[in-house]
Amino acid sequence: MCVAVPLKVIKVTGNMAIAELEGISKEISIALTPEVSVGDWVLVHAGYAIQRIDNEEARETVRFLEELYEANSK
Repeated sequence: MCVAVPLKVIKVTGNMAIAELEGISKEISIALTPEVSVGDWVLVHAGYAIQRIDNEEARETVRFLEELYEANSK
C-alpha cells in the first residue's frame, strides 16, 4: 500500500523544499506543485509533493495515520 504523508513546508529553494512533521524534516521536490510556498501543507509521496492541502485536511490525515499506527502496534 502506498501512502502520501502530510508535511509542512518550512523552506523553498527552486524546485526543492524542506518540509517537516513533528520535528522530523525531509528534503522534497516541489516540481509537481510549483505554487507551494513556506507555511503550506503538502501531501508527499516518494519524495515529491503531489498536492497542496489545507490545515484541517493535514490534521485529519495525521490523526488517521496515528490511529492506524496505534492499531497496528497492539
